[in-house]
Amino acid sequence: MGILTQRQILERIKNGSIKIEPSLDQFQLQAHAIDLRLGYTFLIPKQWHMTSRGRESLSFDYMNPKEDVQNFEVIELEKGQMFELLPGEHVLASTLETITWPDDVMSVLYPRSSTNRRGLSVDLTGIIDTGYSGQLIIPIRNNTTTQSIAIYPGERFCQVTFEELSEPSKKENGTYHQKDIIDGFMVQNKYKDEVKMIKNGEIEKIKSDFKVEF
Repeated sequence: MGILTQRQILERIKNGSIKIEPSLDQFQLQAHAIDLRLGYTFLIPKQWHMTSRGRESLSFDYMNPKEDVQNFEVIELEKGQMFELLPGEHVLASTLETITWPDDVMSVLYPRSSTNRRGLSVDLTGIIDTGYSGQLIIPIRNNTTTQSIAIYPGERFCQVTFEELSEPSKKENGTYHQKDIIDGFMVQNKYKDEVKMIKNGEIEKIKSDFKVEF
């Protein structure tokens, strides 16, 4: 397994094994990575909602997927608009690009140093699996305590490296595969048994019922 160079990345894009839409521009090309641009969709965690009891605070519970999307305010910007990230605020944002990866390449998503220098955290958000197709959801935080920071759809704000596997890997689709990011929080059917057992504290049952057979 090795990290692809710019030439190898472009060859993969040219032959269609790596697909990126809209297509890359010259600003996005790095020696052994590509930059991704910020999209137009933002998810802002809500702090409260009205119930029959009155105004109640909200908490996020991934194990209760029915509440997931309801706990976020969805912002869709228009062309030319910007998004001010408040001090200490944490949001989720989409990438401008929709990507499709082959079954013999995985990627690792990194922040751009220029983004972090502005006081923003775009943390190392993990692996983009082989076969993934769709937009990416990126967590962004304003680490300052006194300043709002403007971010703009279309700006380069994270980058991905490509790692070629020693053999193709057939993986089931991930949570966000070919889904609108607004629906990406819902727990997939294949994980519902796991979620139920975790909520019941049945960790030993997970290990016994879903043991990996070699």
